[in-house]
Amino acid sequence: MRLVGILSDLLAVGLAALAVYTAGFGVFDNAWFSGLIVALAVAIALLRGAGDRLWLLALHGGLALLFAWLSWVWLGIMLEQEAFFIEISRAQLLQAWLAIAVVAYVTWREFGLPMLVVGLAAAAWLLLGAGEDWARAAENLWYSTDGVYGRPVEVVGRIVLVFIVFGAVLQTSGAGAVLLKMAFAATARFTGGAAHASIVASALFGTLSGAAVANVVSTGVFTIPIIKRAGFRPRFAGAVEAAASTGGQIMPPVMGVVAFLMADVTNIPYLQIVVAAAIPAVMYYASLFVVVAVEARRLGIAGTPPDRVEPVTAGDWLKSLAFFLPLVAIVVVLVDGRTPQFAGAAALVLAVVLSLALFPAFRHPRMWWQALVEAGRTSAKLMVIVAAIGFVIGVINMTGIGLMFAQAILRLSDDSLFLSLLLVMLGCLVMGMGVPSAPAYLIVAIVMGPALERLGVPTIGAHLFMLYFAVLSVVTPPVALAAFAAAPIAGAGPMETGMTALRLALPGFVIPFLFVYWPSILLIDGVDAFRLAWSILVFAAATWMIVTGLGRFQARRLPGWEAGLRIAAAILALYPSYWSSAIGIAGAIALTVLHARAAPRKPASAPKPEATGQTQGAGPAAPQHAGEESP
Repeated sequence: MRLVGILSDLLAVGLAALAVYTAGFGVFDNAWFSGLIVALAVAIALLRGAGDRLWLLALHGGLALLFAWLSWVWLGIMLEQEAFFIEISRAQLLQAWLAIAVVAYVTWREFGLPMLVVGLAAAAWLLLGAGEDWARAAENLWYSTDGVYGRPVEVVGRIVLVFIVFGAVLQTSGAGAVLLKMAFAATARFTGGAAHASIVASALFGTLSGAAVANVVSTGVFTIPIIKRAGFRPRFAGAVEAAASTGGQIMPPVMGVVAFLMADVTNIPYLQIVVAAAIPAVMYYASLFVVVAVEARRLGIAGTPPDRVEPVTAGDWLKSLAFFLPLVAIVVVLVDGRTPQFAGAAALVLAVVLSLALFPAFRHPRMWWQALVEAGRTSAKLMVIVAAIGFVIGVINMTGIGLMFAQAILRLSDDSLFLSLLLVMLGCLVMGMGVPSAPAYLIVAIVMGPALERLGVPTIGAHLFMLYFAVLSVVTPPVALAAFAAAPIAGAGPMETGMTALRLALPGFVIPFLFVYWPSILLIDGVDAFRLAWSILVFAAATWMIVTGLGRFQARRLPGWEAGLRIAAAILALYPSYWSSAIGIAGAIALTVLHARAAPRKPASAPKPEATGQTQGAGPAAPQHAGEESP
């Protein structure tokens, strides 16, 4: 068993090294690159998924060898096709479906039932609904660049994977621990400071990780126990981490590497996408801060006393450069007109050099190996789902289902923009369930994109609309993967954590509609200062009303009628009309002021400082009684 683990680690290091080489020196050959990167990913996933069970190890080992042979056959045919026209035999077409079946099996093992159902539904529609010939389907979906080995594999392999290596280096070196310490020091004095620190840290790491679940697992083991010890309930602690980690996928400059995919899909420059996404991302995280502050006041949780906060030293600021300077380098390189993969390679080199200089522990080769292994494992998981998504996209292109979906939305909504947006939102949430943000965006962009563009929504607004809901699907029950990952760390139930995370992230469901009705927040097509300020005011008023209305608390508990009025004020504020928005904003101000000036009040419980049991620096250990309910 140990030999299998060593082999898996070797392959993971090889995949990470291939990603770094490609980012720095380019692709040596498209066919060789695509075939090798998918074969490595499938082999790593199969070997890691075998565990200690002998029969499963034999099965997965056999499947890995089978897929390696099928990939070799694929490579031979693709290289021959580059030189002259060839005829693919029926045996080779059957082998294509066998290889697709292996990809489907690995996808099921790695991501569960939802993604397998999507793949099976696509295959059933192709062969039964659309009546395509199985042989022609195999040729298009396997022996071409419009299926499993399509554009998603190429883009993710060339551009995205190097950023995963970059993130792994920062996590392994200790830069993550320093940033977490700085986040706690910066937010400790605020009401509910421990939860605010989690939001800041998850925003910083989430923009690099490429997956909300990975961010939850990596930062949640530190932040969730501290949030609980501050006095928040376990389900709320897990929900804060899930919602904050999810937001990392929409936080510039990297946006969980989705920004690079969007640039490739839309042909919109990367920097324009980042600029458009900046204000909405700040609005999302500001809404999380508001939710935490209201909950902390409701529970009587005060800030952390200064003497219990580990101060940030000059050395910490110096070490933080290992994180911030590479991010600056990414932007500078892209502004200079270089490719995203070169920007990733430059950031990685700078991160490695700074980590070696600033973190003595990282100078040991064992740490380099650990970083490459972690990066390779994460990359393998991502490439497996991307290959599966490539199959689905190939089916969409063969059958034209994207155009049919757009026509169906227009018919169902009777050309109503709002109803169309609601239908697209639901479609994005469903299709994004169980899928990381990057592949989820690729699916919804192909299927939903034509519907929004036919409604006259600007391309960048349409794609950011789809991205937001594809990302938010990971905190939307019944398949809220980020919340489900946070639940066991918090010692809470998965579904209750998911429902709480949905409540926390609810203002984020409002933001995409602003892209359509108040597009000034995207800073495109000539910014109107008044419209920009008005859209921010609309969101602020609506968010405050939603948070306090659903939480039924401002300075004291709200009666049901007042909570209902606040939700009504939020709806009026969000309605795309200046008169309606003005009434909603005025109502929000009136309700807030009248509540504040009402009869004397006292908090639900006596204010108490946050207690951590240890300094709130970096790397606090999980509590011994993680399952106990907090007061």
